Amino acid sequence: MTTTAPVLTPTTRALAWCLHLLVVGLLALAAGRAVADHHPNAGWILAAAVVCGLVYAAGPVLPGISRSRRAAALWLTAVSTVWLVLLALSPDGVWVAFPLYFLQLHLLPRRAGLAAVAATAVAAIAGFAVHQGSFNAAMVIGPALGAAVAVAVVWGYQALYRESEQRRRLIEELTATRADLAAAQHTAGVLAERERLAREIHDTLAQGLSSIQLLLRAAERALPQTPENAACYVDQARQTAVDNLAEARRFVAALSPPALEGTTLASALERLCATTSTRHRITARFHLTGEPVQLATAHEVALLRVAQSALANTVRHAEAATAELTLSYLGDHVAVDVVDDGRGFDPDQLPAPDPESGGFGLAAMRARVHALGGTLTVESAPGHGTALAAQLPLTPPAETQPEARP
Repeated sequence: MTTTAPVLTPTTRALAWCLHLLVVGLLALAAGRAVADHHPNAGWILAAAVVCGLVYAAGPVLPGISRSRRAAALWLTAVSTVWLVLLALSPDGVWVAFPLYFLQLHLLPRRAGLAAVAATAVAAIAGFAVHQGSFNAAMVIGPALGAAVAVAVVWGYQALYRESEQRRRLIEELTATRADLAAAQHTAGVLAERERLAREIHDTLAQGLSSIQLLLRAAERALPQTPENAACYVDQARQTAVDNLAEARRFVAALSPPALEGTTLASALERLCATTSTRHRITARFHLTGEPVQLATAHEVALLRVAQSALANTVRHAEAATAELTLSYLGDHVAVDVVDDGRGFDPDQLPAPDPESGGFGLAAMRARVHALGGTLTVESAPGHGTALAAQLPLTPPAETQPEARP
């Protein structure tokens, strides 16, 4: 049967060295007194003390002692046997029983250790009584008290060691949990930032490039019959590219959209309608209802992006002649509504988003609005146009998550 030895610390190493020194000192005491007192068996006592010391010294050197209960038991048996010889030759051998208690309790299982300590105490008491030629209660007190102290010390140390190991494992688990939590938070942050980047790219760069593509197609159709119209379309595409470049630069710098710089949300939406009407074959009109109030930057960016994406979808897919964009301040809410007279669609039959064909617009708008605690509704039917409404609660800027900024 094998056992795992406790990890040695500076404290346990110091205790081990103290035990070694105690054994050597007690053996030297027994041999020295025998020689000094001219004991008749002084030579045998000296030899027994040396042999006991050598057998004891072999224990820490042998690697199997600390890993195998069986090897430890055999070594303790050898040490105890030589000690019994020393005890039979000299009464001073009784003192060596005290460090033997610690060895037996430390290396043997609990029950076997207690049995070995009891047997050692009995042997020490009996050996000392034989040397004294009498027996009394005082002879029992020393070995018995030493055994009790050894049991209390070793068991107390083992309890402290187990508690220390439990705390160490708990600290390791907490450290691992903290690392896992940090990794999860990092992953969540990466995913949130990825969603934000996807929405920003869709609502700015992708929509701008789509507008440029439509304008260049219109210019291609106008050539060569009406070059002046083609030039107008090309100029509009160039201006769209300039605006898109400005959006990209501000987007990289994580600043507010250029459309909101130095102006209000209402003015930005009105300019959006005018630009859409100029660049595409659709009449987009802006309406403002309610008393405008100061909005958080995240709210303004979200509503502007929703309006941009909704009008872009109208231009690309609806084949509409008119679109009505309304900004409404409704007491504790602010809303943007985009209504067109296009061909409409079935909201329940929308295809899944695809990197080739797109389809991320509604999902991106809904995620952007939901991130600020708002709602997005879409009402449409084939042949009856489309109505999109985004509604956000009015909250102070300090309470608003900066969803549009990193």
